[in-house]
Amino acid sequence: MISLNGSSFLNNSLTVVSKSLSHSQQRRVQYPVLVAAVSSNGRSGERNVTLLMENTLKEMRDGSAAVEVEPKSTVGGGVEDVYGEDQATEDQPVTPWTVSVASGYSLLRDPHHNKGLAFSEKERDAHFLRGLLPPVVVSHNLQVKKMMHNLRQYQVPLQKYMAMMDLQEMNERLFYKLLIDNVEELLPVVYTPTVGEACQKYGSIFRRPQGLFISLKEKGRILEVLKNWPQRKIQVIVVTDGERILGLGDLGCQGMGIPVGKLSLYTALGGIRPSACLPITIDVGTNNENLLNDEFYIGLRQRRATGQEYAEFMQEFMTAVKQNYGEKVLIQFEDFANHNAFDLLSKYGTSHLVFNDDIQGTASVVLAGLISALKLVGGTLAEHSFLFLGAGEAGTGIAELIALEMSKQTGAPIEESRKKIWLVDSKGLIVSSRMESLQHFKKPWAHEHEPVKELVDAVKAIKPTVLIGSSGAGRTFTKEVIEAMTSFNEKPIVLALSNPTSQSECTAEEAYKWSQGRAIFASGSPFGPVDYNGKVYLSGQANNAYIFPGFGLGLIISGAIRVHDDMLLAASEALAAEVTQENFDKGLIYPPFTNIRKISAHIAAKVAAKAYELGLATRLPQPENLIAYAESCMYSPNYRSYR
Repeated sequence: MISLNGSSFLNNSLTVVSKSLSHSQQRRVQYPVLVAAVSSNGRSGERNVTLLMENTLKEMRDGSAAVEVEPKSTVGGGVEDVYGEDQATEDQPVTPWTVSVASGYSLLRDPHHNKGLAFSEKERDAHFLRGLLPPVVVSHNLQVKKMMHNLRQYQVPLQKYMAMMDLQEMNERLFYKLLIDNVEELLPVVYTPTVGEACQKYGSIFRRPQGLFISLKEKGRILEVLKNWPQRKIQVIVVTDGERILGLGDLGCQGMGIPVGKLSLYTALGGIRPSACLPITIDVGTNNENLLNDEFYIGLRQRRATGQEYAEFMQEFMTAVKQNYGEKVLIQFEDFANHNAFDLLSKYGTSHLVFNDDIQGTASVVLAGLISALKLVGGTLAEHSFLFLGAGEAGTGIAELIALEMSKQTGAPIEESRKKIWLVDSKGLIVSSRMESLQHFKKPWAHEHEPVKELVDAVKAIKPTVLIGSSGAGRTFTKEVIEAMTSFNEKPIVLALSNPTSQSECTAEEAYKWSQGRAIFASGSPFGPVDYNGKVYLSGQANNAYIFPGFGLGLIISGAIRVHDDMLLAASEALAAEVTQENFDKGLIYPPFTNIRKISAHIAAKVAAKAYELGLATRLPQPENLIAYAESCMYSPNYRSYR
């Protein structure tokens, strides 16, 4: 197939050419007959190729076309340098020509359609694959089995990550089937915690681009850059500026691993078509000195743009996205620094379909865990008190959603519900005497209390029933803190949410050991089973992957134009409803990931129903059975049969 922006047009045109010729003529078409220059404007390329195809087809029918041409030899032993590329000096420009051959070789290099050894005998004949593959034909399931066998040979998680990314670039459907069929084993590989290390080393392991990199160099031309992406029907964009990657800080342009990983999960867990997903990294520089001095760093080597320059650049980006993809494209902000995250969500929440997974997704999944945990400890949300370590976008986002759910249940004003929730930041307990110096998103959580500096003292003073860590600071839930929680709670709820594993506030083993096995524990990154006093404890994972794939699917199938807080509450309640008594008996407050696509369909249905109820849905009429409709819309990784 000719490599142009109009590739889908060309694929169809080549099929028409092939069907219009006799069998012997088809066999001759497999040799190079069409030549075109790669164009930044697919339309002009399409017109030129159309004329070339029509003339070629006419000549071949008349028998006047010389399809098979013996190339002239050159001194170097290769074919004649038709395009002058070899003769050009290094400072002379050359045209990036590509030659189209209908031999099927390009099919094996196309990740969207490649099946590897799973091409049938009939397909190998129809698509000129004979000799390009070994003779054996294997099933999709055997390919999955072989890949899992190979992945398990790697001892280093980053090697598994790189192998999975290579597979995604070679055989898209095999990648997603592998991930869906082995989600609990591979989720930590393609996302947290391994993706954190991948981002740290992204410059060294970078092989081929997997999304759009939009830097300050493209200021004034962002719409043009978006049009360079080959897919036009985009439904979900995950975008980061790399300033706060997980708990690892500013990784600049190397934060691309996060949008790529998130969108892999949108497809595998939420059923969004891969071609409808677009990962984007906004590169406005980095303040990470190590990266600025790293010869392998792939981003802009300058300090971060801030203030008006940053705001204008993001304004251009958001406007260009809406102009190019329409009002119903979901823009998910990921791993922006606190000040930008809140400002972007507030600024564009009323004009775009935007969602911040760190603020809203984390809040929704944690609220779901708390609703489930209440079935183990008893009482309602309003009867419990909450203490957070960390008052950034995750901590305040979770706190606000808990307060909203409390208000919904009790009918009390949200200001009253907030008084049950306390936050600790780097300067200690957030109290009213600190009001003047607090950032705007912390002010609602400043309550009347004497100043408290240390977390353990705050625990002893507030006596919370729920302790939540979103600080990004590892090992801050010390033995003294957990023992204090246990001293006044029969079953203390402890959620150590920071990612990756190295930044978790405590491990599962520490939580169970220091609480004498009484804690109800969940974490952001996965921990294995813990054996304490002869009993095996299984800990849940408060992973955003429970929420955002189904949440996004619900927005898409309803044609929602805005995100509303009530949709987040609906998603939380839907997830909590999926926890079975068998899960509770094991101490789990989240369902297993093995059923994640079913869970995502139920979440999508609840979110879509809320969108219709709020008048924010545009896909009319509303389907009668939203769960069945959600499942019918989900992407399947099974191979398609080719004509």
